[in-house]
Amino acid sequence: MVNITRFFKNEDNEQSGQLLPLLPLRDIVIFPQMVAPLFVGRPKSVAALSNAMNTADKYIFLSTQRSANVDNPSEKDISRIGVIGTVLQLLRLPDGTVKALVEGKQRARVRRFIKAEEFFQVELEPIVDVVPASGEAETEALARKVKEGFEAYAKLNKNISKDLVAKVAGIDDYIKLADVVASHFSFKIEDKQRILEAVPVNQRLDLLVELINLEIEVFRMDQRIKGRIKEQMEKTQKNYYLNEQMRAIRKEMGTEDEAADELQELEKRIKRKRMPREAANKTRQEFKKLKLMTPMSAEATVVRNYIEWIISLPWFERSRTHIDITEAERILNEDHYGLEKPKERILEYLAVQALVKKIRGPILCLVGPPGVGKTSLARSVARATGRRFVRLSLGGVRDEAEIRGHRRTYIGAMPGKIIQSLKKAGANNPVFCLDEVDKMSMDFRGDPSAALLEVLDPEQNYAFNDHYMDLDYDLSEILFITTANTLPDIPLPLQDRMEIIRLPGYTEHEKYNIAKEFLVPKQIKLNGLTAEQVTFSEDAIYTIINRYTREAGVRNLEREIASICRKVARHVVKTQTDKPIRVNAAAVLKYLGPPKFKKTEIEEEDQVGMATGMAWTQVGGELLFVETLVMPGRGQVMVTGKLGDVMKESAQAAISFVRSRADLLNIDNKFYRKYDLHIHIPEGAIPKDGPSAGIAMCTSVISALTRRPTRREVAMTGEITLRGRVLPIGGLKEKIIAAHRGGIKKIIIPKENEKDLKDIPDTIAKQLEIVTVEHMDEVLPHALVLGEGESLFANQDAHFDLSGVDNPPDKHAPIN
Repeated sequence: MVNITRFFKNEDNEQSGQLLPLLPLRDIVIFPQMVAPLFVGRPKSVAALSNAMNTADKYIFLSTQRSANVDNPSEKDISRIGVIGTVLQLLRLPDGTVKALVEGKQRARVRRFIKAEEFFQVELEPIVDVVPASGEAETEALARKVKEGFEAYAKLNKNISKDLVAKVAGIDDYIKLADVVASHFSFKIEDKQRILEAVPVNQRLDLLVELINLEIEVFRMDQRIKGRIKEQMEKTQKNYYLNEQMRAIRKEMGTEDEAADELQELEKRIKRKRMPREAANKTRQEFKKLKLMTPMSAEATVVRNYIEWIISLPWFERSRTHIDITEAERILNEDHYGLEKPKERILEYLAVQALVKKIRGPILCLVGPPGVGKTSLARSVARATGRRFVRLSLGGVRDEAEIRGHRRTYIGAMPGKIIQSLKKAGANNPVFCLDEVDKMSMDFRGDPSAALLEVLDPEQNYAFNDHYMDLDYDLSEILFITTANTLPDIPLPLQDRMEIIRLPGYTEHEKYNIAKEFLVPKQIKLNGLTAEQVTFSEDAIYTIINRYTREAGVRNLEREIASICRKVARHVVKTQTDKPIRVNAAAVLKYLGPPKFKKTEIEEEDQVGMATGMAWTQVGGELLFVETLVMPGRGQVMVTGKLGDVMKESAQAAISFVRSRADLLNIDNKFYRKYDLHIHIPEGAIPKDGPSAGIAMCTSVISALTRRPTRREVAMTGEITLRGRVLPIGGLKEKIIAAHRGGIKKIIIPKENEKDLKDIPDTIAKQLEIVTVEHMDEVLPHALVLGEGESLFANQDAHFDLSGVDNPPDKHAPIN
């Protein structure tokens, strides 16, 4: 150590303090044996350096400021313990700052500060380093720990040269070892000052070992962070790496994370959202997990999306409903013509709800052919009650998860369509229309119709549990309305939850009024025309109905009206005419071309072996023509027309009945050996099935065998037994409407279907003669053409008697 004792002796050779200029340091601690460059810009500091340079030994006192932010430090801002140093070099730069190279010599303590106008002077006393003699072994052990720690740190930090490591390893002086090692570590300023102020060497070494170990741990942690970031960078883009590195740096610095603002905003939304207790607890738990996760991680995204779904659902948000029965009836009549029974049932439902405030009543299911207004009727209910309207099409849905949602273990999991639709609606009491409930299917992914049971059951849907949400949601406030084309395609358990309301096809008169009041004004407006520019006559509308459409609903009727409006619009634009255009029957033929259908579908004259039946299809009722041809042969029976098994069995039953009544009907009782029968139903490309064509087949066979023509204006429907009984069928209203549309004048129906006649519109019932029968023998006199006074049966006394021939009708017979 350089001997500077002479600077602390007076003329009487007594120990005394020596005055030296003070250089306050920012962000650096100078140790003995340490050479460091300094950039000095403060005037007082520059003056202190200049004063030191003008002395013979160039000594100056170097002490670190307690706060680097203070530009003009006072006594309290400067550490009392520092280092006496030597100014090795001084270089003045063009910008007025000074670059100095200093070397630390010996620790010293400030006795007192002496203020000078140009710079601080301090009176110092030396600090003598103490090596305790009694703790030699402990000091040696600490020194070894310091060397080992420095070597370990050097292996981690490649910026430390091997020469320095070798130099440190060769230092035997404990005091020099501590100062050299401390000067080469990037400790905090506070920690370096603590090392400088530690007088006993073993205490200094002990503190150094502690800080080295901490620095090694921090460095390793930094390496782990960088390693993790590097691995993630290989899987994602460079942006991800930069964001993650910034987050890691901020975390080490203790500053606020970049995602903190977003998390705070999310937390505020959670606190503001009104939710059930279960949902609120779940949300808080998930939010705690989210705060501990890396914002850019995949799991954090999943948790965040889950929280967003919970707080975006309308748990208690309701539409303000108003139920005015008179107003509701006005709206329903304004939006729909006819449909009296469905409207009546809906008004009953609303009236009960107005009285009891909350009703867990049945789910309404509107069943009818396409185009009759099922979905628009549900929309009108929403308008009449002030509720929001939500529509969900179930056509083609075959995955249970579409209803219940996916579990959150799956990638891309999300709630089911029910929860998604409620989020869009923003209220928990909308009118929810489940369209095409009969079009659902099932496969290995589950049965969605079974998942709908909980949704539509009033006793269960107050606690509907979606797989994704895993929370109970109350669906009991929702007014569910389902629609379907065919009832048999709806699973029976699902039917049990619903009240079936049938919407049959429209009559010709109803179609006219719908076209006049709704469709024509709508299409005129949609095609840019006005009511003054184009009008439709009554015969034009009836021509479109009878000659260009053949349907139960009005969808094709609207298309044809739209086609005419487009052609009128083209004419108006082309000719720039202001003259009103009136569309009549002749104009319809001009705009739409040749008619697609005949005025009536019945034959122009009575035919032998031809009978007219009535069938029910998904698009409403249809007329079914049964033809029978008798040919010489060996008794073979052919049934063609792409018929189903049930219809083929009806043909066999009809032939067996005819054979049993051959003598009574004056038919050769050996005809089944001499002749071949070919029963055919035209339009063979269309599949047909069902037992309701039984009496039509039987009539056709008897007409062919007796060579008596059938009445072309008579249509019939009913299932036949081997003994000739006529059993009830289903879809009677649709069948009668189709018969009326086809020009039929007389209809033969089973006796047990007489109760269904009340559903037939009066305008149609008055134009038809409806005959009810219980046995096939009652059908034939009405169906076959007989001469005046002629009898069909060979023996009048053997005419059919129900009590003697057959058992009494089975009141529980299934309806087809």
